[in-house]
Amino acid sequence: MLQQRVVTALALVGILLACLFWLPLVAWDVLVSIPLLVGLAEWARLAGMSAGRAIIYAMSGMVFSLLVWFLHLSVWLYIASGLLWLLVVPLWLTAGWKLASPWLRLPLGILVLAPMWLSMVDFRRQGAWWVLGLMMVVWIADSAAYFTGRAIGRHKLAPAISPGKTWEGVFGALAGVLLYGAFLMLFLGHQMPNPRAWLVPVLLFLVLMLYLGIIGDLFESWIKRLADVKDSGHLLPGHGGMLDRIDALTSTLPVAALIILHSELLQGVI
Repeated sequence: MLQQRVVTALALVGILLACLFWLPLVAWDVLVSIPLLVGLAEWARLAGMSAGRAIIYAMSGMVFSLLVWFLHLSVWLYIASGLLWLLVVPLWLTAGWKLASPWLRLPLGILVLAPMWLSMVDFRRQGAWWVLGLMMVVWIADSAAYFTGRAIGRHKLAPAISPGKTWEGVFGALAGVLLYGAFLMLFLGHQMPNPRAWLVPVLLFLVLMLYLGIIGDLFESWIKRLADVKDSGHLLPGHGGMLDRIDALTSTLPVAALIILHSELLQGVI
């Protein structure tokens, strides 16, 4: 299982890196629509929809995402996503809200997945390194949590939601993310006008990304628990479905886009 998981992860990373640095922008936009469409279809199946209706739902979510992007309304979807992940979902998980009606889950699925696609499109226009740098936060946190949890994990993080996650894994992920932040500041800090002034904001940002990644992971686990399934699908050997692979990206990338790409707008609003 571990070997299969590693092989799949390496293959995905290799394909992603090649496409990220070599594909033109429009081709990249099309490529990253695949996790959006597949993720929406998996979400619909978790909500109890038939395969045919799940496809229609996924296409509708794609059309909605395109309209938001063409109308330059991404920032408002990022704000909605930020409110979802920073306020609604933590309360949701704490209260154990079961969201009994499957139909109520459908608009939620678009709010979960559409901002992720928009952020991948927007960040790619800032440069491929932005996309890779932010994804690295999620990958490092996920890998550090997984291996630390397997090695020394004893204290369950949220046993009612995801029994496999431990507090030891969280602290392992925190250590990995902070080391990544230190690496960035060490090798890239000289490009900043005042590196020392950026140290604390960068580390706080990375901790926020870690927190959001955990929340996104737990929320997807909760949705699967409501659907009484272990994985969202069987697309990726060793990982499950598309949602199982991108759950942390859905919660981190839109908030990162809100902070990095629209901070001046937020300052104007505040």
